Amino acid sequence: MDFPFLVEMVPQLVDGFWTTLSLWLLSLSAGLVGAIFMAMMRMSSSGWLREPAKAFITVIRGTPLLIQVYILYYGFGNLFAQMPSIRYSVFWPVLREGYWYAWAALTISFAAYGGEILRGGIAGVPKGEIEAARSLGLRSWMTSLLIILPRALRISLPALGGQNIILLKSTVLASTITVMDLLGVANYIRMQTFRVYEPLLAVTAVFVILTWISAQIVTWLERRYSYGAR
Repeated sequence: MDFPFLVEMVPQLVDGFWTTLSLWLLSLSAGLVGAIFMAMMRMSSSGWLREPAKAFITVIRGTPLLIQVYILYYGFGNLFAQMPSIRYSVFWPVLREGYWYAWAALTISFAAYGGEILRGGIAGVPKGEIEAARSLGLRSWMTSLLIILPRALRISLPALGGQNIILLKSTVLASTITVMDLLGVANYIRMQTFRVYEPLLAVTAVFVILTWISAQIVTWLERRYSYGAR
């Protein structure tokens, strides 16, 4: 292990770290919102809402994430590039960047998996709590927002925490579409210096630390919600 070489890599890896961190947190935030909508649609009594959500979740969960990334970037990306109305619009600086296609794929993936997790959480909400809310005169949307959703999030927290870690590790797929995240930077360093172990071990260490921090946050939230529920 060449430690002086590791020190030389730090500035480049820091840039990749911020890219990975932003991609992860933005995907998590948007994906969680999408998961809530998917779960509510899956539990809807209306087939017009329930069936499209079911089909969406089935397709996303049934296909590899890497293929979804490629479809968005090489499929829609190339399509947008051939459309003058988009290529010469204010949206092109965003739509030409691989980062946002990776973000979209990760967000969609988390929305699908998280939506199914939350659906199970909603199904696990005690009926007595729902009936009590209705007896107080709360409307359906208020019951869902104030009673069902917070309870479902508590129930689903461990599974959502695990899915969040999967999301974090999946950010490395962004490097396959020219995004200079942690792995993208490590691959660039490897090709320029022919050093294999140092950059990959550095990336591994960063992901282990991020995963540990994420797991600790979820554990803290579980304890906090468990204490508040007593």
